[in-house]
Amino acid sequence: MARKHPKHGRYDDQHHEEQEVPTEAVACWLCGRPTGKTIVWHHPVPKSRGGRDVVPMHPICQQTLVANFSNAELQRHGTDVDALLSYPNVRKFVDWVAKKEPDFMATPTKKQR
Repeated sequence: MARKHPKHGRYDDQHHEEQEVPTEAVACWLCGRPTGKTIVWHHPVPKSRGGRDVVPMHPICQQTLVANFSNAELQRHGTDVDALLSYPNVRKFVDWVAKKEPDFMATPTKKQR
């Protein structure tokens, strides 16, 4: 049976209704650069350690934290970004990624234990 009304309006109507609203870029919690299309909502204190707060991050920044710190270490630092940036590996990464575009993606190096 045919529909009385089309599921989607006429093609002409869609262009008049949709107006691009510029969304404001959120700053990454670790590096401070504006985030791109992909935002990861990271728990500074891991959920397994009772963390509830989330912060916006680039995927590469979040992967760097996970690669360099255990959950216990992240719990100790909590939401103190300066304490995390005091580690040479993290500081070196943040200085390197500062020149990249917001949607830049690469494989982070693992912590040498």
